[in-house]
Amino acid sequence: MPLGSSTKRYETPNHPWQGERIADEHNLVERYGLSNKEELWRAQSELRDYRREARKLLGRAGGDAEAATQEGREFLARLKRYGVLDESEALDDVLSLEITDVLERRLQTVAYRKGIANTPQQARQFIVHGHVTIDGQRVQRPSYKVEVDEQADVEFDEASPLSDELHPERAEDQ
Repeated sequence: MPLGSSTKRYETPNHPWQGERIADEHNLVERYGLSNKEELWRAQSELRDYRREARKLLGRAGGDAEAATQEGREFLARLKRYGVLDESEALDDVLSLEITDVLERRLQTVAYRKGIANTPQQARQFIVHGHVTIDGQRVQRPSYKVEVDEQADVEFDEASPLSDELHPERAEDQ
């Protein structure tokens, strides 16, 4: 394998046997219905990359937040498009983001919060089995990052038996 072509897209913890960190990770895995800690570590690496980019922009601007914001317009626009940042937030706010801000934008979480499924695990199953579409396009990756504009278009596939409101697996509150 050539140098630099590693397929691993996350960093594992430096100290693998810390009870408090393990408990926190377990709670997040349960709360968001992740299949394993690798998915959590990917999200943590993504957040780390966001923070690294923000620090780099702020460093280049010599700490001048206004100049750094101008230079990082595209970066901020991308984070706002994905809903990681609110429209009113600036580059400084990237440094205070939490892992939950990234996990909330996953298709699995958006589908669960929208009431498509009763649990995050059920939302994951519906997505993997091809019952969920975004703007008419079937998406079978629970980790797909949903843009703010796409959020309203997350729904059941028309051809899916789950599109029938009387289906027994449908969420009760829908």
